[in-house]
Amino acid sequence: MLYRKMPKTGEELSILGFGCMRLPLQKDGGIDEARAIQQIRNAIDQGVNYLDTAWPYHGGQSENLLGRALKDGYRERVKIATKLPSWMINTRKDMDRYLDTQLKKLEVDQIDYYLLHALDGTIWDNLENLGVTDFLDAALNDCRIKCAGFSFHGLLDDFKRITDAYPWTFCQIQYNFLDQQNQAGTEGLEYAAARDLGVVIMEPLRGGNIGLPTPPPAVQEIWERADTARTPVEWALRWVWNHPGVTVVLSGMNEETHINENLAIAEVALPNSLTKTECDLVEEVAQKYRELMKVGCTGCGYCLPCPEGVMIPAAFEVYNKMHLFGNKEEGKFMYAMRLSGELTDGETGYASQCVACGECLEKCPQKIEIPDFLADIAEEMEDNAMENRLDIVKKMLKREAP
Repeated sequence: MLYRKMPKTGEELSILGFGCMRLPLQKDGGIDEARAIQQIRNAIDQGVNYLDTAWPYHGGQSENLLGRALKDGYRERVKIATKLPSWMINTRKDMDRYLDTQLKKLEVDQIDYYLLHALDGTIWDNLENLGVTDFLDAALNDCRIKCAGFSFHGLLDDFKRITDAYPWTFCQIQYNFLDQQNQAGTEGLEYAAARDLGVVIMEPLRGGNIGLPTPPPAVQEIWERADTARTPVEWALRWVWNHPGVTVVLSGMNEETHINENLAIAEVALPNSLTKTECDLVEEVAQKYRELMKVGCTGCGYCLPCPEGVMIPAAFEVYNKMHLFGNKEEGKFMYAMRLSGELTDGETGYASQCVACGECLEKCPQKIEIPDFLADIAEEMEDNAMENRLDIVKKMLKREAP
């Protein structure tokens, strides 16, 4: 495992951080606790020392799970990062109430890296008016938190003014080879690094879309021109780690094979280790993905729950993959299978259920025009053959159509 220093503290942090937003699940949708704890501890045993969670992850259960995972001596070997749910704060007292509850959920006396979650300009202005800088000062002084930071999903100008508004230790931004100009982007990364902030990266694989084991044929053709053969995941992660201003890259790992692959890459991904030719190749791949992808969704799930039950991330994932790989019939069949509720004996979550209430627009960190895309998806996916596909799905799952 390679390590990089947090500039203001000098702490050595593993370049790979374990993100606890997408832990392995049981059939009922709850966390597979035994497996998740084993995965986390195995990663720590192999050198990972930065664990990232947040109040809303897994319906509020991620922090509790992480607290249990770090028993038996593991707490002393790692740094914990969690986040104040910024959009839920209405008073100054709320800030202390959430932090104190998080300390109990994690079963710790101090949180090493504490972030204001998912800031944009509006949320920051609200928190500042409610006294968030006083809250951070107090939490640092009484040692409930060790370092203060923020995660960001907004415009570059707001990122810069938030960066300059408080003596932060670090920030967390979405960054990958598709998001060089989105949100904080490369300019924001360099702006923060120049001010000695540690930079933690989320969504390095764009919700998994740029790390698919078998990429779209047009993308694979580009990768095959490289002198050094690498998997799509290795290309994506090494591209981020190539930036010397990056401190930690978070990966939401829930499959043992993925964890092992990421750990292996984190042993060799030095800054400035990609050649100009390799960087140019990555940029060519990025451009091809931009041409193929329809929706810039990362699958974070912040848009949920939808009041009408629309399975928004699932609808976007199926829609994107259909256009990435060009197989419309397979895409429409997967849409029927995943959004019909038949796989889980649950309710339907079709795009056509959207009533354009706009609730998701307020919550989406990517600022995607969700209702507009859902309307497009409903028109394309829910065609006259939809009922036939549902019949096939039900027969496959041994449930006859009524």
